Formats: sequence, C-alpha cells, structure tokens
Amino acid sequence: MARLSISHLKKTYGDFTAVDDVDITVADGEFLVLLGPSGCGKTTTLRMIAGFIPPSAGSITIGERDVTVLPPWKRHCGLVFQSYALFPHMTVAQNVAFGLEMHKVPQAERGPRVAEALRLVRLTGFDDRYPRQLSGGQQQRVALARALAMEPQVLLLDEPLSNLDAKLRLEVRVEIRELQRKLGLTTIMVTHDQEEALTMADRLVVMEKGQVRQIGTQRELYEKPADRFVAGFIGRSAFLDGEVTAPGRFRTAGGLDMACAAAAKPGPATLALRPERIAVGGEADGLPNRFTAKVEHASYLGALLDIQVSLDEHDRMLLQIPNRPGLPEPQPDESITIGWAEDAGLVYPRGA
Repeated sequence: MARLSISHLKKTYGDFTAVDDVDITVADGEFLVLLGPSGCGKTTTLRMIAGFIPPSAGSITIGERDVTVLPPWKRHCGLVFQSYALFPHMTVAQNVAFGLEMHKVPQAERGPRVAEALRLVRLTGFDDRYPRQLSGGQQQRVALARALAMEPQVLLLDEPLSNLDAKLRLEVRVEIRELQRKLGLTTIMVTHDQEEALTMADRLVVMEKGQVRQIGTQRELYEKPADRFVAGFIGRSAFLDGEVTAPGRFRTAGGLDMACAAAAKPGPATLALRPERIAVGGEADGLPNRFTAKVEHASYLGALLDIQVSLDEHDRMLLQIPNRPGLPEPQPDESITIGWAEDAGLVYPRGA
C-alpha cells in the first residue's frame, strides 16, 4: 500500500488538452473514484498513473518514488481493464499467473500467490477453467485476482463493472469494496456511473473538460457542490435562472420573487434546488417560497415519483416525492402547490 500524489498533471494532443493541470492526493488505503462524463479526462489520467500514456507535464509519485517516467511494469500498480483482457487460450490459473511470469517471480512462489488471489475473489477451485466457461462476474473477478497476485502498491480500476448487467453490478461492486477495505489497498477507480461512485468511494473527484471541478466526500459533493456543473452531475437538481436582487432575495427569469439565504452578491445567477427539498401540497403550507405549478409530466419510479412542473413559461422544475400507498399520481396539466424553505437552495453566479 502507498500514498499516491499527482501534481500539475497535464496531457495534450496537438492543440487539444485532454488533462489540464490536475492535482490529486490519494491517502494510503483510500478508495478514490474519478467521476465525470465521457471525454472529461478521467481515463487518460488513470492511464498516465499506470504508465501507459506519458504526461506532457507534471509528476506522479507513489509512496516516496517519483514514477512519472517509469514504464508500467516498474510502478507496482495493478490494473483491471474495462474489457478484463483475459487470454482466452489460458486457464484461470494461467491468466492470474501471467504477470508473475513476466516479472520472473520464481515458480515455487507463483502457485501460492495465485491460490491466495483466487481465494480473495472467491474463485478457489476454478483454476482449470477457461474464460469462456465463466460468467461475466467471474471473468471480472479473475481480472481482479490477476492484479492482486502482483501485490500492487496501488490498484487501478478502469470502468471495471461496465460490462456487467445491473443486478450483477450491485453484487460485484460490494465485493470489490469489501475486498479493498480488507486489504487496505490504495485504489483509484474510473467510472461515469454516479451510483457506482457514490456507493464505493471514500472520496470522489469530479472532472469535466480535463479539469478537476471538485474533490470531496459524497456528502460534500451532494450538499455543497462547488458549481452548477457539479450540482447537475452529482444527483439531480432543479435550476432556475434569474438574478440576485438583494441579499437573501432571488428573482427568476419569469419574474417570481423568492427568499433565498444563499443569495448574496446582486447580479445574474442560477438557483439550484435538490428535488427532495421541494415540498408538495399541504406540506408546502407555511413555507416562505410557495407557488402554484402545473404538472407537465410524472414518472413512476417505484419508491419515488418524478414530477416535472412549470411555474410559468420560463421556469420549470423537477420534483421528487415518496410513493406512499394510495397516493394518486399527478396528471398532466394538473395544478399543484409546491414550496421550499429559505435555506433549501444554492446560488451560483451565471456561468459558474
């Protein structure tokens, strides 16, 4: 296990900057997730850590060693690829042992290390099977065992669950997290799946256009997003464009005046509200911001109802309410009362 530090990391391809001045520190034994939309630079960052892509600038340190210019096989990193990259003509045991052979680990040591790696991922007894004889989840665990057999200082996971079906993803992500905690292994995972990131990470790094937008725990990113992008990417938010007219007051583009504790500096701004912070019907009584809205669309999601409403021709919002027994589903064009507290929203200067 080791602490990992990335300082001023940058990668350019001609005029295009894929990763732009990224600084990240991962504590010994921490599980860090790089999260962002496609093309945000998260996979490029991971591959620079692994040594597959040379950085254009910056440094990468694992423990006390600067590994910036070292080849992949000298970095003591274990990498699990999105496609698993198993050799179809090799058995499970041979796949797991492959890296050990390449590193010229003595034959007498390979067997116990392969057996221990398979035990950790609960595949004892699968030694002689071939990848084609395994389920997707089992193949993923073989790839993980191969990385663990190398006894890496840092484990790198590149979208490791993306090829699994929804139910299996739930099971395998719990297995990976429990194993990582048990081993105390410093781990960095790349994903675009919010739920996956929120359930597995100690901390998250949200990236966009090659830059880090915010680093923090799940609670920090959800309750105190640094900007509008993070507020929209982590969880869901209703956004109302308008302006701060005075400290504590916000007016929407449609002219609705609202009390907002987060409103400070007057000027063009956006109000962000989490759907669960918006009360509906009688629960909105007595709240400082109380309006009549028209239902545009309602979606049944089992435990929740998603409701898209319009306050006027300019202002639309997304609500979420618990699906209680006997609760009628709102219908299009139905009028409902909504409301929220003065401290329910966050305000971002326009363009932030």
